[in-house]
Amino acid sequence: MKIARHKAAIHRTEYSKPVRLALEAGLIAPGKKVFDYGCGYGDDIKFLTQAGVRSKGWDPYHRPVDKKYKADVVNLGYVVNVIENLREREQTLQRAWRLAKSLLIVSARSTVERQSESFEDCADGVVTGLGTFQKFYNQTELRSWIEESLETQAIAAAPGIFYVFRNEEDRQGYLAARYRRRQAKPRVRLADVLYEKHREILEQLAAFLTERGRLPEHDEISVWAELQEGLGSLKKAYMVLRKATGESQWKEVEEARRQDLLVYLAIGKLTGRPRFSELPLVLRRDIRAHFGAYSRAQEQADASLFAAGDLENLTEAFRKTSFGKLMPTALYVHADYVDRLPTLLRIYEGCARSYLGDVDGATLIKIHRQHPQVSYLVYSDFEKVAHPTLESSVGVSLGLPRFWVKDYSESANPPILHRKETFVPEDHATREKFLKLTRSEERRGLYEKTAQIGTRENWRALLIQKQVRIQGHRVVRAAE
Repeated sequence: MKIARHKAAIHRTEYSKPVRLALEAGLIAPGKKVFDYGCGYGDDIKFLTQAGVRSKGWDPYHRPVDKKYKADVVNLGYVVNVIENLREREQTLQRAWRLAKSLLIVSARSTVERQSESFEDCADGVVTGLGTFQKFYNQTELRSWIEESLETQAIAAAPGIFYVFRNEEDRQGYLAARYRRRQAKPRVRLADVLYEKHREILEQLAAFLTERGRLPEHDEISVWAELQEGLGSLKKAYMVLRKATGESQWKEVEEARRQDLLVYLAIGKLTGRPRFSELPLVLRRDIRAHFGAYSRAQEQADASLFAAGDLENLTEAFRKTSFGKLMPTALYVHADYVDRLPTLLRIYEGCARSYLGDVDGATLIKIHRQHPQVSYLVYSDFEKVAHPTLESSVGVSLGLPRFWVKDYSESANPPILHRKETFVPEDHATREKFLKLTRSEERRGLYEKTAQIGTRENWRALLIQKQVRIQGHRVVRAAE
């Protein structure tokens, strides 16, 4: 049977998902060279070049005369899944890896993408109607194949997408950043003369403290010499900063960073932690500052990981969550604020993300209370639409592990959201607007039978019955 591999290439109007995710993560950026191995029509190369990223590519059919180059980042995007020969597939992966100086991005079609239509079996995959070969991988299978072929560890970036780092420091730096919360810098509350005189220096010191939760070493901030000259010492500078902003805020920043490190180290237990010497220098300094020793940090992380598997501990963590919609079977929180959850719940969710990677477009995260399961729900119109419909969901079972996808985009009566303010913390920009809508709907008697309004058509029927409609985030009379 003749396989038409070249027909699997597609024209793109935007970045492919693997490249876009790497850009968003800062793994691809101006100053880094990118090589697209099996680039098809070369659309990713075109978009990257337009964005100021030096990029080249090669394809056996569409760009056969172009050379293969070593680059900081090599993208092997949806190539291995169209090669029907197992040995050639492995060789392709290995050749791409040899070209990667820092990072190899590997992506392949996932089993959840396989449609119900019948295909003709071929080798370990199928032949499509176009005459192309497709191998559909489950997440564990793809990770294992990459790791066995390259004899190194792969990190799940998203379903069907993995990162393989050349250096352990780069890998750990990426993982640590993945579980670091976004922290607002404490505000200056006093008009301090010394602070105003040395504002630029102290703001750089404050930015470092906010990110790392500790004082910097001399080589970690660019204004070290100015700090020594203007304020005498780091200790004096920190004292001025504390006086202007308040001591308690910095204690909160320090504890937040300590918890971030616990989450990172706890999740690292699942795939194997590196030696202390293999960590980036900045991480080694963080761990010493917050735990004293790597062994102590690992012990505490192990204890937290073990605690996250205990239902009683999780029940207490659910109770302590300051935001989110807590139901008998699950907690629902906005995906942008998962870093504000109690540490045990962050670890619990982190276990799912360690297996699956990030779910593109996830709006809400559903942390199940009765089963070891996490779901990622996509509501792309969460901010704009008063009661957005569920477009898709990705569920991850932590026990097996495995994942599945449900598509609601063609559903005649999809689930919808109510009480959007419950999913976000109090400082969310539009929470007050959501809350006003909910109170207005309560006054109109729209929540008298909540069990019956969870789908779009049921909700529409109720609005007709009550002779009202939703305009923006307001309830108005239907006659209006």
